Amino acid sequence: MYAEERQQAMAQLVADRGRLSVTALAETFEVTTETVRRDLSALERMGLVRRVHGGAIPAHTLAAIESGLLERDQANVAQKDRIAQAALDLLPAPGSVVLFDAGTTTARLASLLPRDHQLIVLTHSVPIAARLATVPHIELHLLPGRVRTTTQAAVGADTVAALELVRADVAFVGTNGITVGHGLSTPDHDEAATKRAMVAAARQVVVLADAAKVGQEALVRFASLEDVDLLVTDDAIDPEHAVGLKDHDVEVVIA
Repeated sequence: MYAEERQQAMAQLVADRGRLSVTALAETFEVTTETVRRDLSALERMGLVRRVHGGAIPAHTLAAIESGLLERDQANVAQKDRIAQAALDLLPAPGSVVLFDAGTTTARLASLLPRDHQLIVLTHSVPIAARLATVPHIELHLLPGRVRTTTQAAVGADTVAALELVRADVAFVGTNGITVGHGLSTPDHDEAATKRAMVAAARQVVVLADAAKVGQEALVRFASLEDVDLLVTDDAIDPEHAVGLKDHDVEVVIA
């Protein structure tokens, strides 16, 4: 079977099944997983499939736009834990104002906050608010807005308006993708507007993103690299991507 024939059959199979893993496709077509990944990259460029963690889904499905919170929480767990641990060293002084963006890595950082470090925390994330609501040394402010099922985060005009009234010392921000050419991006326009307002409200912006997101681009840009002070990521980051970010004055911290 020629590569073009295999790719066409692969695209049809993904469309029929809804989601297939790289391993399953390799077994079905009797090729290596590296060949499957190359085929999926080619199919994604043609707009026929959308690559997700460990496999592919049809390009037209809602799941192709944005994976759910549970799925993302189960991806790159060890890396996210290390990133959250490293980010603890970036907490501002006690009494400072901190913004927590929604996300699985930012939520891990929130759960690690030291018990003797008083902070004023603002967040639009329902899971993060739930974790911090009973912590006595945290003055918690939950931002208003419509809560999206996918990310369990408040978004919309009310969220953006609330953020425009505050000034934070540090914002810990998540992202679906970060590149030199496109900056920081996310699939949803409302999420992007909220993240954009969060970045604008902070004196320092710290991005928490595992290396799988570096080099990826989503639909809507919410910040340029000039808006970012630090990126905390893991040691799987492509060295060329790390150099490109540093060339744009983004400090890269490897967890």
